[in-house]
Amino acid sequence: MKTFTGEHIRNIGIGGHSGSGKTSLTEAMLFALGEITRIGTVEQGNTVSDYNEDEIERQISINTSLLHGVWKNNKINLVDTPGFSDFFGDVVSGMRAVDTMMIVVSAAAGVEVGTERVRELADKYNLPRFYVINKLDRENISFEEVLEQLRERFGKKLTPVQLPVEVGPNFFNIVDIIRQKAYHYATDRSGKVTEEEIPGNLADRVAELRTELIEAVAESDDELLEKYFEAGELTEEELIAGFKNAIRNRLIVPVVCASATHNVGIRGLLDFIVDYLPAPTEMPPIHSESGDERKPEDSEPLAALVFKTVSEAHMGELSYVRVFSGVMRSGDEAFNPNQERTERIGQMYVLNGKHKEGIEELHAGDIGALVKLKGTHTGDTLCDKSKPFVIPPIEFPEPLIEIAIVPKSKGDEEKISGGLHALHEEDPTFLVRYDPELKQTIVSGQGEMHLNIILKRLQQKYGVDVDVTEPKIPYRETIKGKAEAQGKYKKQTGGRGQYGDAHLRLEPLPRGSGFEFVDAIVGGVIPGKFIPAVEKGARETCQQGVLAGYPVVDVKVTCFFGSYHSVDSSEMAFKIASSMAFKKAFMEAKPVLLEPIYKLEVKVPEEYMGDVMGDINSRRGKILGMDSDGRFQIIKALVPLAELHKYSTALRSMTQGQGIFHREFSHYEEVPPDIAQKIIEQAQKEKEEG
Repeated sequence: MKTFTGEHIRNIGIGGHSGSGKTSLTEAMLFALGEITRIGTVEQGNTVSDYNEDEIERQISINTSLLHGVWKNNKINLVDTPGFSDFFGDVVSGMRAVDTMMIVVSAAAGVEVGTERVRELADKYNLPRFYVINKLDRENISFEEVLEQLRERFGKKLTPVQLPVEVGPNFFNIVDIIRQKAYHYATDRSGKVTEEEIPGNLADRVAELRTELIEAVAESDDELLEKYFEAGELTEEELIAGFKNAIRNRLIVPVVCASATHNVGIRGLLDFIVDYLPAPTEMPPIHSESGDERKPEDSEPLAALVFKTVSEAHMGELSYVRVFSGVMRSGDEAFNPNQERTERIGQMYVLNGKHKEGIEELHAGDIGALVKLKGTHTGDTLCDKSKPFVIPPIEFPEPLIEIAIVPKSKGDEEKISGGLHALHEEDPTFLVRYDPELKQTIVSGQGEMHLNIILKRLQQKYGVDVDVTEPKIPYRETIKGKAEAQGKYKKQTGGRGQYGDAHLRLEPLPRGSGFEFVDAIVGGVIPGKFIPAVEKGARETCQQGVLAGYPVVDVKVTCFFGSYHSVDSSEMAFKIASSMAFKKAFMEAKPVLLEPIYKLEVKVPEEYMGDVMGDINSRRGKILGMDSDGRFQIIKALVPLAELHKYSTALRSMTQGQGIFHREFSHYEEVPPDIAQKIIEQAQKEKEEG
């Protein structure tokens, strides 16, 4: 494959809500680029982007795909990201590799929650972006309504640069506002284009949109604004140069139109990408964690980011990499400052889905894939060893749901651990840990589908089957009242006996205080050398629990009296006596169970608000308030963790996939008595069963 330097590269991320047509659009683009001879479909499972077995089966994108082609002597790198919320981590990592985001909006659905998430992430990374209104061939849709919806949500920066002549089944003609020409796309879906005059009935609307565009460009630059005021117009050169600068500086957000299934607007889209969007060399320098910078130039030392790792059966790990500065060459060595190790750069590839083409070097601004890196992980930097540079890591979303897993076959624990560790390399958005308190292996991720796919891959790749159970809840025990009790341990078995006698007072502490021990012994009734044993007995009992076997928290323990035997007393005896006293006093001090409460923030279209709030109430949740965000409502609530199992699936069902949520631990709160009683009974039953 021919290599390209930065000024002849465009790096485009493709994002949007699930079902907006991203994969179909990339397929049509690859066809126009000459990379494929036939346009595949998601339904038939033969697209270049969605080649994974799970993607074909479920008819959704699960992984980021790298694609490329050449248009007007420029290489276009496409990073096609999933729209399904369970796989948003791939959007996060993919966006770190690109210079512009193409946000796809379905004309039939309009602005959806996935549209919002991608736009918010593009804001976070300060990326230029543009919108493609796709599916304009659908019945009963309006380009103008979707455009207005976009403007309402994202502001007046949105500027259409194309206008459909007609929408619906006869969508084959598009007006280019900048060039002031109409283009007819062949009805046979071949993508062939002929230039036409603008229809007379659209002349006024085209003139209006062109004036809006010129004014937006002029307002983005003081010098152009002055010229526009003086002349009342901008030259073609001034308009195009100003338009490009305004996009790069995020002062204008263009809107174009297309139909992936009719292959309409695709050539115009590719022209737009090459003619107006920034090349890597026009982007700002990248900054290291320490504040150093590297310009996007070949002459700078190497700095590249590994933004995704995938595992392939016959190749091992494949690392997707974006070169930000310098040149990466096959055979060279690169330093990984994150792992403090040197890697040898072996074979390099450019990709179209699973199809690979070897390449000898990647220039500043290019994207490719490396094989068989020994110790480099997603988010790591590869750089010049003599000039180390650490690119800030990728901030993946926190897990939203948890499951517990148990191997179906004894002895598979190591296989499970190794397999999940390897899968985590490919997908850092799921985590695995062993919880010693709950005695469960916990796998957490972005949603049920996400975790189902992880476990399916575990079975297919590593031959390990697991049973899935609900994670236990980390309840806590505490007291609401004050009580005193004596613990006396006396044992005589011939020879030296055992004797310990401790009187303890238990009092509640404010929530979050933990454990406090006070030595209030007067007159040496318990010798000082045994006091640590008394404290240890109380602490160990706290860890084991009294009511239902959960740790005791927020309690003050005072040892105020006792007795000892000069021969038979020992640390062990006082530890046991302390534990006995603690248990007695605890049960008399109004013991209660505490449960973890989580902050829940749910974002849904307004029409689903009632159902979502009703569901939260049914989960023992407390609504804290609501915020309006355009056509979306943000509901804030506190909900017990015990009630959040499978919430992602419930929310998706309630909102037709239009809801997203975030949760984080808030505090512990008393469990209602009726529910607490069931938890205690269940714990006692499990204890009896062994």
